[in-house]
Amino acid sequence: MPNEHFRILVINPGSTSTKIAVYDNELVVFDSAINHDRKELAMFNDLNDQFNFRLEALLTSLSHAGIALETLDAIAARGGLLYPLQGGTYKVSDLMVKDLREGVCGHHASNLGGLIGKMLSDQYDIPAFIVDPVIVDEMDAVARISGSPLFPRASVFHALNQKAMARKVASDLGKPYEELSLIVAHLGGGVSVGVHRHGRVVDVNNALDGEGPFSPERAGSVAMGSLIDACFSGEYTKEAIKKKLVGEGGLVSYFGTSDCRLVEEMIQAGDENASLIFSAMAYQIAKEIGAASTVLIGKVDAVILTGGLAWSTALMAQISERIHFLAPVIIEPGEYEIEALAAGVLRVMQGSEKALVYQGKSTNR
Repeated sequence: MPNEHFRILVINPGSTSTKIAVYDNELVVFDSAINHDRKELAMFNDLNDQFNFRLEALLTSLSHAGIALETLDAIAARGGLLYPLQGGTYKVSDLMVKDLREGVCGHHASNLGGLIGKMLSDQYDIPAFIVDPVIVDEMDAVARISGSPLFPRASVFHALNQKAMARKVASDLGKPYEELSLIVAHLGGGVSVGVHRHGRVVDVNNALDGEGPFSPERAGSVAMGSLIDACFSGEYTKEAIKKKLVGEGGLVSYFGTSDCRLVEEMIQAGDENASLIFSAMAYQIAKEIGAASTVLIGKVDAVILTGGLAWSTALMAQISERIHFLAPVIIEPGEYEIEALAAGVLRVMQGSEKALVYQGKSTNR
């Protein structure tokens, strides 16, 4: 059915916004970022309590745009923190809704995507899907070993944008994604470096917990001895330590800002410490990419640098200088989550890809 027309509503909830869009096949006919006031969100006890608030905002936005819900053929929702599963497009099921609502693997605003999608799906009798959620886990068995059975490595990363960029570059190269060996570095508030071998992300750092390079908001893999000392110093609560690692780490810990542009302005004004920290971030990202290349035994078709930080020409230059010998370096700035959600559902609707079934705690890998 490649020529058949499908109208798809995309729902992507974030911590303080809900991004929505409507696609007619590949053509976007409406998009909006609904910003939510932090004070309003603070009135809710938990994320689930935000359901009606976010739903009403979404419906109001669509109504003002003249988009009738009856014209929709499918819904593409951002996947939340479910049990680990392989990459792909999954139909939102009752089991998925249960696990999202209970927060079986954590509570995050993205959990609301599937919940809102399923409600609209039931009301308008159209299918709802999630695409490549952050808990995609395709890691090789050897990549799960950390050095202690107490601390197994987990796959939590920017799966949606990484796979979207990998598919885009594969298309640009005129080859199927499933035939390439790629390293994709998503560079945003957090940094994830994934090894894409023939369509599967066989190794990646846990970007949610801040493993790997430090980033604008995350401390990365810090010295364990110092971390243990801080944990038992009596100066910090468990939550405070978590914030030091994720949210208040990285550039925030040094400069009080996660805005890379402001740090670059400091450098241009002659701040040598800012220059050092900025270069250290580039250094660590490049080193992580170099380590990832060993997974592919050096046989890398391309290295893709994407995410918001990829707009920084200075950062891209420093990283590229260290890794260009590995493979061609392709820079794709920004994130394409909305487009990737729509594209994943369109592939299913057109029959070029089969929707997968979420199995809950049973292995989906």
